[in-house]
Amino acid sequence: MTTLNFADAPLFFPITPFGQDGTVDREALTEHISRRLEAGPGGIFPACGTGEFHALSPAESREVVTVAAEVTSGAVPVVAGVGGSLGQVLESVRDLTATGADGFLLLPPYLVGGTQEGLFQYVKTVVSATELPVIVYHRANARFTAETVVRLMTELPNVVGLKDGVGDVALAQEIVLRALSVRADALFFNGLLTAEASQAAYAAIGVPLYSSAVFAAQPEIALAFYRAYQDGRPEVINRLLEEFYLPLVRLRDTTPGYAVSLIKAANRLRGQTVGSVRPPLVDPSPEHLQRLEQLLDHGLAVAAELA
Repeated sequence: MTTLNFADAPLFFPITPFGQDGTVDREALTEHISRRLEAGPGGIFPACGTGEFHALSPAESREVVTVAAEVTSGAVPVVAGVGGSLGQVLESVRDLTATGADGFLLLPPYLVGGTQEGLFQYVKTVVSATELPVIVYHRANARFTAETVVRLMTELPNVVGLKDGVGDVALAQEIVLRALSVRADALFFNGLLTAEASQAAYAAIGVPLYSSAVFAAQPEIALAFYRAYQDGRPEVINRLLEEFYLPLVRLRDTTPGYAVSLIKAANRLRGQTVGSVRPPLVDPSPEHLQRLEQLLDHGLAVAAELA
């Protein structure tokens, strides 16, 4: 089975650019991934949350992941987003395996909730369709107990990690401790929105990896934070949190869906033609765009100063 070896750098979740006709813009996507690859991400997660997974058809997901694999050319792992209805996720897993993806991030099943046994069977059915490693996303209607995570890690060898998007630190601590008792090589990710704002807490309980949507928007800021995080420089971390990340969180929280919309808008503000977000998400208002640009400019200045 392929293993996932992430480089010591922020994890990159690309946006999905759309052209004027509404289809995936391969040229813009290639440029977006190429530019961020130059900044040195630890891994690439195409067609996931920041990439509007919820709004992509299976064929569009394949196109996005194919581009990511081609541009990356093995430099770092490419982990494709899959999820939703069981039929759709099985089709996607089989289809995306041929794109050159190195693994999958398994998002929650579509709409319905289930028992722990039902969630286990959902994951088991999906991972049985591939030999590639799978990271399970713990969030929304896919909330796993520590017991279920231990069972996943014990019975399903290609479940290699868990990404926490719930935010219950006590539960996350229990999951980490119990999972590591059966899988010493298990991977754990902080998948909360704007994860830098909570990463100090997650690192303290044994969750070293995190999603960085900011890397897709302004990699210089994300890299400044990551270096300070790795080097143990709380004064730099706190300055970036106070002057960039926490104000960004406040702006994000003004409107549902802004966790994705702001990142895509940031690319437009920096001159990239990436189109709008797809419904039901909405683009930022003119007032919020102005505030976003101010935050990006200030964050860049702070990152440069601290460097």
